Amino acid sequence: MITVHHLDNSRSQRILWLLEELSLPYAIKAYKRGKDMLAPPELKAVHPLGKAPVIADGALVVAETGAIIDYILTTYGHGRLMPVIGTEARFHYTYWMHHAEGTAMMPLLLKLVTSAIRSRAPWLIKPLANRIADSTDAALVTPNLKTNIDFWENTLARSSWFAGGEFSAADIIMSFPLEAAASRAGAGTRPHISAWLEKIHARPAYKKALARGGPYAYA
Repeated sequence: MITVHHLDNSRSQRILWLLEELSLPYAIKAYKRGKDMLAPPELKAVHPLGKAPVIADGALVVAETGAIIDYILTTYGHGRLMPVIGTEARFHYTYWMHHAEGTAMMPLLLKLVTSAIRSRAPWLIKPLANRIADSTDAALVTPNLKTNIDFWENTLARSSWFAGGEFSAADIIMSFPLEAAASRAGAGTRPHISAWLEKIHARPAYKKALARGGPYAYA
């Protein structure tokens, strides 16, 4: 049985969702963030980077969301949630599987950093810290977030799901960037993004994953 090392309010929620979509049995080893909002040191006993998600399948330990999804689908998926190789849908699927943890996450992580600078700076240097955070947002974060959000909205205006007309694991991996952007950057006001978020949140497997994984701030 697969064991998911699951961190609260993290990208590991997607792995629970994938396993529920495939109706695969799994166990959860839950971890809580510290006061610094980072993963606890216990996760380093599972994988040297000490980050979630991580899964264990027998003696094999797999980290990184995209690698985990690929492993689960190729090992247990039997062709489910992956478009057929050689089709246009498969090309789009592959693109979004890489985009989600690459291009999409960078401005969201930078926004977390600038928010932390504002909230955690000592009061003596808070005015300077706020100016640094504001200038970073204006120059790097906000424009890149808008570009990504526009891109997602236009994609979902053309097709029901990210890889085309059928739901796939591309939608699972893209869920966290869009949920985070809806929470932190107003992406939920875009009509096609909003409709897509409603569709994924209504899926029975998504709801089952929430029930098993515990509180999740972005649902």
